[in-house]
Amino acid sequence: MLTTLKTAYTDTRATDLAWALGREPLPALAVMDLELGAAQLQLRLLGASHQVLLEEERGTCSETVACMPGSSTPLPLGVAKRIGDWEYEFAAHVETLSRGSFVGRAQELLALVAEHPHGLAGTFPGSPHAFTAMLAQREQDQVRWRTWHAYPQEGRLVATRTRVGVQAVAAV
Repeated sequence: MLTTLKTAYTDTRATDLAWALGREPLPALAVMDLELGAAQLQLRLLGASHQVLLEEERGTCSETVACMPGSSTPLPLGVAKRIGDWEYEFAAHVETLSRGSFVGRAQELLALVAEHPHGLAGTFPGSPHAFTAMLAQREQDQVRWRTWHAYPQEGRLVATRTRVGVQAVAAV
């Protein structure tokens, strides 16, 4: 699903993004509720990027990647944590592209997400290439999502990849 977000473009630089686990739901401009097997997943586009809420019998997980005033946790390149019975893995990558490459990549990502049944993308008024996009899927005992945050004024694209899955049990 592709939507135009009814807000001013507030993310000004890729380096303003911060990461957090466990935050309460923040006000969202667009929401997509998904059932992925036994998991309830909510993809949320914020005025300052994204939040994913995962709820399953084993527990809950909340991931926020946004410009959060007062946050002291910058966007990490990678995180691996245990959350209850789950293993949580997060990775982020920042790409700097030429103007032409950026426009082409933005159009490609928006088309991919807009046509996907588990995809949500929002563009910001005034710049069709300023967007946040999210795509979710389930593979066996894992829920995965990818996100893209576009900063056309910098030619930067921030991509994140998250996996939440049942903790592997060691053989005795």
